[in-house]
Formats: sequence, structure tokens, C-alpha cells
Amino acid sequence: MDHTLIAQGAGTMDPVTIIKAASLVGSGIAAVGVIGPGVGIGIAGSRALEGMARQPEMATKLLVNAIIIAALMEALGLLAFVIAIQLYNFGTAAPAEHAAPATGNAPIVRYIA
Repeated sequence: MDHTLIAQGAGTMDPVTIIKAASLVGSGIAAVGVIGPGVGIGIAGSRALEGMARQPEMATKLLVNAIIIAALMEALGLLAFVIAIQLYNFGTAAPAEHAAPATGNAPIVRYIA
């Protein structure tokens, strides 16, 4: 592989292409963010079961708290997933010159000051 050709090709890249490539890399990194809440829910669930085994009279309160914590962690996982999907869609979108032409029927929005 000739490194001079790679170095010469970098100067001619379109900035939009670089941004789209970065968004695809970012979507992969954001998808890794789904792993954290899964591990966190597992740890929280095991600690809640351990607490219920040690003090059965606190089982109801521990269960309620564990469900709330699991829901909050799952929300973070879903947020990471949504961000990953949005970045991937942005990275794979068609360039503007290949986009469908506007129909001209778009509503006009005016802001009144």
C-alpha cells in the first residue's frame, strides 16, 4: 500500500463525506452505550435479590426501588440506541444533489414579532 496516495487523497475529500463518516463511527460508539445499562440492571437486580434474602420484611420496598432504578437505566440505554440510529441514518442519507426535488407545496411559516 502506497502511503503517499492515501495522503494525497485526503486533501480532496468533500467535508460532507468526512462528517458522514464521522457520524457512522459515532453511531458505532453510541451503540456500545447500550451495554452499560444492561450490566447496571443486572448488578442492581442481583443486589436487590441479595437484600431481599437478607431482610425479607424489606422485600416490598427493595422491589419497588429496584424496578424504578431498572427503568431509569433502561431509559439511558434507549437514549443511546436512539442516538445511534439517528447518527447512522444521517451517515447513510443520500447527498443533497441526489435528494428528491421539492414539490413547492410546503407551507410557508412566518414568525410574527
